[in-house]
Amino acid sequence: MAEIRVYNTLSKTKEPFAPVHPPKVGMYLCGPTVYKEAHIGHMVGPVIFDTIKRYLAYSGFDVTWVVNITDVDDKLIAESRRREVPMSQIAVEMTADYMANLKELGVNQIDYLPRATDHMDDIIGFIQSLESKGFAYASDGDVFFDVARDSGYGQLSNRSPDDQQGAGGEAAAKKRSAADFALWKSAREGEPCWDSPWGKGRPGWHIECSAMSHYYLGETFDIHGGGLDLMFPHHENERAQSSCCHGSPMVKYWMHNGLMRAGGDAGKLGGRSEREKEAAGETAESIEEQAAGKISRSKGAGGLADQIRRHTGERIRFFLLRSHYRSTIIFGEEGLQEAATALEGFYRFFDRFEKGTGIAFYDLPTARSRTQGDLISGDDADLKAVLACRDKYREAMDDDFNTGAASSQLFDIVRALNKQATAIKLPEQAAAQQVPEDATVEEFLAWLDSAKIANPDFIKSVLVLRELTGLLGLFGKRPPKAAGGDDDNGLADQLVGVLIELRKEARSNKDFATSDAIRDRLAAIGVALLDGKEGTSWEMQK
Repeated sequence: MAEIRVYNTLSKTKEPFAPVHPPKVGMYLCGPTVYKEAHIGHMVGPVIFDTIKRYLAYSGFDVTWVVNITDVDDKLIAESRRREVPMSQIAVEMTADYMANLKELGVNQIDYLPRATDHMDDIIGFIQSLESKGFAYASDGDVFFDVARDSGYGQLSNRSPDDQQGAGGEAAAKKRSAADFALWKSAREGEPCWDSPWGKGRPGWHIECSAMSHYYLGETFDIHGGGLDLMFPHHENERAQSSCCHGSPMVKYWMHNGLMRAGGDAGKLGGRSEREKEAAGETAESIEEQAAGKISRSKGAGGLADQIRRHTGERIRFFLLRSHYRSTIIFGEEGLQEAATALEGFYRFFDRFEKGTGIAFYDLPTARSRTQGDLISGDDADLKAVLACRDKYREAMDDDFNTGAASSQLFDIVRALNKQATAIKLPEQAAAQQVPEDATVEEFLAWLDSAKIANPDFIKSVLVLRELTGLLGLFGKRPPKAAGGDDDNGLADQLVGVLIELRKEARSNKDFATSDAIRDRLAAIGVALLDGKEGTSWEMQK
């Protein structure tokens, strides 16, 4: 099993990944407070950790992934009053919205999506345990965590208890220290509430995650994920509650993804500058810099369903994975359009492959493990070049799940495959092949050999592309067209095709100045023309 290294926010270093109970891995991600529709910022963590689970499973681990739903909170209560409907109704509606968006972005690896209101007994029991051990105290119907009792408080975020900002008003008067935070809040008139040993009330935000992660993953689990903005106070308080309650570390690896902020272009997808940045390990700005510009509901973010309709979920997913997960993601229409252009290069190759082999890319099996992937081998030089790209892809993912550097290898592979297709004179139209349904990689390779399919090494190379794109959650099915997008009806392909024909006509008339001008002007906007014996094709440059 290859060694995977993970950046641990707690130690501030990359550490070898060694689960508490290998090969099992427990992973928890803080989910949304479901009081309004999800925005694109809510998709960053799920897409990243969905990809991390895929890669860990591919590397031989048995991963259980939990994403919580906060369905009782001050914001939900406020929205309930504003809309004059029950809090539970809002939570159900907004949870359905969140789930629908996850589906569109291909996030399908979550094992449990617990709601706080379904774990009220667990939450109350957790608070009782903290109180009995002297880490919590009741005060006039409220219960607070006594931060002074936790000697390790602040180690995750490098902040002292004095930095903790407590609630004001009535709650402040009930606390021993301003740094203490609420575990249980006494009910106010008209608010949703539950019975407890301290009277009617509801839980604080932090205790919900401690109780639910413990319920599903145990006292110490492997990975806790979330945005950098949650490190303090939320994750710091989770860590304090859980470690004090159980007398053991809550989490072995704390992983924090960078935040998303509005902006312009973030750099050409698959480009050299992007690749060099990822290779150098350049990631996030400071927490404060990211939080200052982050996309949030309070800043008017929203409209995710409309963005998916216009851009497709696959395009948004690819956009989110183009950089290292600890980097700031600069969100803008230009970046999404670049993602669309990059994906079109893959879609064009898939179409060329299907026409030339009679096999649909989407019908190819996907290697679910490194062992299965290693079955794809051979002495063909072109295949070996693609396998070398796979090695670099794995190296990038082994190094703290660097999807930005890994995805760069996909561009190299599809470029090599296009050249290989030209070299072997791949037909423009081949007879359709009946690929074995639901075949494993091993079964497909056996069929490929027995059926005497032409160009088997080329098809093996495409199998590698299928393997690596699947790990990023891409190209699982044929893509829908984005509504109103520039790629509707293959418009980009048609326009470049017209220019290729004009260039061909200019060359036949020996008007090489015009021919060269068309080639150079296309190159200037990132379109490379590839002249071969079978004609001229095109692809996006780095």
